[in-house]
Amino acid sequence: MEQLLEEFSLGLFFWQTLLFLLLLFLLWKYAWKPILGAVNDREEGIKNALAAAEDAKKEMQNVTADSENLLKEARAEREAMLRDARDIKEKMLADAKGQAKAEGDKMIKQAKAAIESEKKAAVADIKSHVANLSVDIAEKVLKEQLDNKERQLKIIDDFLDDVTLK
Repeated sequence: MEQLLEEFSLGLFFWQTLLFLLLLFLLWKYAWKPILGAVNDREEGIKNALAAAEDAKKEMQNVTADSENLLKEARAEREAMLRDARDIKEKMLADAKGQAKAEGDKMIKQAKAAIESEKKAAVADIKSHVANLSVDIAEKVLKEQLDNKERQLKIIDDFLDDVTLK
């Protein structure tokens, strides 16, 4: 340190101080403002980026909540649609069963009516055949002079052998 004090020059000190102050002035005038502006801009950019990131985070939370709500609503709507579809299916099945039963009952009634009609026609036909047979038998019996009972029975048996039911 003694050597520094021995070699100290006031002129050199003055010029070095003046150059240093000039350098500080030039830096303040031309470099300090742009550097501080760039730092401030960078700081503002970082703040904006952090704010945007926070907003994006909040937006993501809102979107997530909205999507969960939409999903819940969609599930509820799907359940309602399935329930409605089941109800419609059950109603259609019940209607179809009712209609089939009604048509079956109608067909049974029609079949019974047809059977009854055929039965009446068959009975009428049988009555007609019996009446014709009775007339034929009576006619043959009357044509023959029947004095004995054995002959009557023989004629009836012969006649019955000749007759076939249609």
